[in-house]
Amino acid sequence: MTHAFEQHSACVTACEHTPSPIPQSPLRTALAGLIGNVLEWFDFAVYGYFATQIGSQFFPQVSAAAQQLLAFAVFAIGFLARPVGSLVLGMVGDRIGRRALLTVSIALMGGSTLLIGLLPTYQQIGLAAPLLLVTMRLIQGFSVGGEFTGSMVYTTESASAMTRGLISSSTAAGVTIGFILGSGSAWLANALLSRGEVVAWGWRIPFVASVIFCIVGWLLRRGLRETAEGLRSVANHPPLIPSLIADWPPMLQTFGILATTNAAYYLTFTYIVERRKNSSAGGSEFLLANTLSLILVLIAKPLGGWLSDHTGRRRLMMVLTAAIMCLIYPAFRLMLYGTPLQFVFGQLLLALPIGMALGLQGAMVVEIFPLRTRVTSMSLAYSITLALAGGTAPFVAALFIETLGQPLAPAYYVILHGIVGLALMWPMRETNTRSLNE
Repeated sequence: MTHAFEQHSACVTACEHTPSPIPQSPLRTALAGLIGNVLEWFDFAVYGYFATQIGSQFFPQVSAAAQQLLAFAVFAIGFLARPVGSLVLGMVGDRIGRRALLTVSIALMGGSTLLIGLLPTYQQIGLAAPLLLVTMRLIQGFSVGGEFTGSMVYTTESASAMTRGLISSSTAAGVTIGFILGSGSAWLANALLSRGEVVAWGWRIPFVASVIFCIVGWLLRRGLRETAEGLRSVANHPPLIPSLIADWPPMLQTFGILATTNAAYYLTFTYIVERRKNSSAGGSEFLLANTLSLILVLIAKPLGGWLSDHTGRRRLMMVLTAAIMCLIYPAFRLMLYGTPLQFVFGQLLLALPIGMALGLQGAMVVEIFPLRTRVTSMSLAYSITLALAGGTAPFVAALFIETLGQPLAPAYYVILHGIVGLALMWPMRETNTRSLNE
C-alpha cells in the first residue's frame, strides 16, 4: 500500500511539473500544417513538370528519352531519401518536440530548393552538375521525410476527436496547393516564354521564387505551441529499435492505406502531364488543364477529412480505393490519347476519389500508431510507402512504356496496389474513436 501511494505521489508530482500546452486556434494549427507542405510539394511538382528541361541541362550527352528517364530517376531519388529523413527528423519530433521538427524541415527544404534554381549546368561544370542536383534532391527528400508526417501528427494531435480528419486535411491541402502553384508556374513559363527560353533559364524561376514560402512558413511556425501528446513523448525516451520492431503491424497497414492513392496521384498529376506536354505542340494546354483539375482535388481533400469524421475512416478509405481501381484504366486512356478536353475529363474522373482519400489518410495513419515513437514510426512507414509506390511511379511508368511498349501498363500498376491495399485494410478496426494518448 505504501509503495503504491509513493508511486501515485510521484506521478502527481511529475504531472504538476509537466508544462501544459497553451491553447491555439484551429486556424493557426491548420495554417501551420499547410504552409510547409505548400513549399515541399511546390518544388516536387515544379521538378516533375520541368523534368524534360532539367534533363536536357544536366544530362545532355544522352538521347531525349534517356534524359527524361534520368530526370525522373532523380525525382525518385528524392523519395528514396525520405526514410532516412523520417528516422532522423522523426526522432527530433519524438524527443525534442513536434515544433522543432517543423522548423528544421522547412529551413532544409527552402535552402535546397533555392539552390536547385541556382545550380550551374553540365556545360558549365561538367559531371559536378548532375551530382549537385542529386545532392539537392537528397536533402529535399530528407526534409520531406519529416515534414509531411510531422505536420500530420501535429495537426491531428492538436484537433479534437470529432474534427481530426477535417483539421489534419490541411496538411494534404498544402500538398495540392503546392501542386497547383507548381503546375500554374509551369503553365505560365511555357505560355509566356519560348521553348528555348524555358530550357535555358525559365525553369529556374519557380525554384528561386519558392524562397517566399520558406520565409513565411518559418515565421509562422516559430510561434507554434507544442501538443499535449508531444510533451508526453518528449518526457519519455523508449528505445528506438524495439519500438520500431513492435510497430510493424501499423507500418504494414500504412502501405495498404497509402499506396494506391499516391501511385494514382503521381501518375495522374505529374507523369501523364509531362508526357502529354512534350508530345504536343500546344503543351501548355495540358498544364492549364492539370491546374484546373487540381482545384477539384483541393476541394475534395477537406471533404474527405470531414466525411471520415462522421462515417469512419477505414470504411470510406476502402470505398475510395475500390473507386480508384475501377476508374484508373478508362481515365488513363483518356489522358494518354484524348484531346485536351478529354484529358481534363480523365483527370476529373480520378480527382474526387483521390482527393478525398488523401484528405482522410493523415488522421487515419496517425491514429493507428502508438504515442511512444509515433512520429518516427509513422514517418518511416510513410516514407517507405511513398518511395515504393508514389515517387517511383513516374519512373516505373516511363520504364514500363519504354521496355514493354504498353502505354496503358501503369494503370495495372495502380490496380495491383489497390488489391494489396484492400487486403490489408479489410481486417483493420475503425480508428476514429482511438485515443491518441495510448
